[in-house]
Amino acid sequence: MKKLIVVSDWAGDDLTRQEFRSATEGYLQTNQPLNLSFVAATASTIHTGFLLAQVAEIEERYGRPLETVLFQNTDPRLQADDAVERAKGAAFVVIRLDSGLYLCGPNAGYDFAFIKKKIDKIFVYPGLDQGSQFRSRDLYSRVCAHLIEELEDELELEEAHTNLIPVVDGHYVAHVDNFGNIKTTLTLEDIKGKCELGETVTLKINRVVKPAKYVSNLFGGVPGELVIYPGSSGHKDNPYLEVSVWRHFDEDHPTTGMHEFNHPRPGMTVELV
Repeated sequence: MKKLIVVSDWAGDDLTRQEFRSATEGYLQTNQPLNLSFVAATASTIHTGFLLAQVAEIEERYGRPLETVLFQNTDPRLQADDAVERAKGAAFVVIRLDSGLYLCGPNAGYDFAFIKKKIDKIFVYPGLDQGSQFRSRDLYSRVCAHLIEELEDELELEEAHTNLIPVVDGHYVAHVDNFGNIKTTLTLEDIKGKCELGETVTLKINRVVKPAKYVSNLFGGVPGELVIYPGSSGHKDNPYLEVSVWRHFDEDHPTTGMHEFNHPRPGMTVELV
């Protein structure tokens, strides 16, 4: 039986996690223990998409993609501005990557945008876009159980085209980690030819404009200096850039990237000014 990793905007809530676990275990046809872990996202589909892609990247690089299923559920009803009948949300899709790793979840916003280039097959599961306030528990858990038991042939899937998945335009705050480092969707390729190591770039994040030195890593400048550098996320040959401040954390006010830009949220734009 495959392991299941959940990336969702509800994954930080204990009760919700347990309800989903109970439902998924109930649909399993075997008595094997469920290998389940959670990664908490915000309601931003940029954030969820980035986290999902990073988990997939590391599974493919170091893990066992053929023995892994990723499920995401962040669906802020971006398509609706009025009352929603039967809690209708985005269409549910099942995706197989070139590596053989399976992903599934509602195709809302940019939830799957960061893995688009890796898609081998994509399928739509009709009818799972409405009918429950808590679709992860009531509807999606059965699909997850089937996928981790390799029973995908029993699902009523319709093959679709990858043009269902949008392309990410522009650059964004992708994630803010526990140290306050800002992971962006700017890549090493994006800055090539625009700036050399040791030079200063001007960044605009969360309506705050500040200069940052372009360095090779977080510790490539001096303590207390705002820097931008290739981080630990993304493809190993073209990593995403991070913005932060090297701190010893013995300072009176150890500000890092998130403090310098007034606590930006994932999904906010990042501009090179």
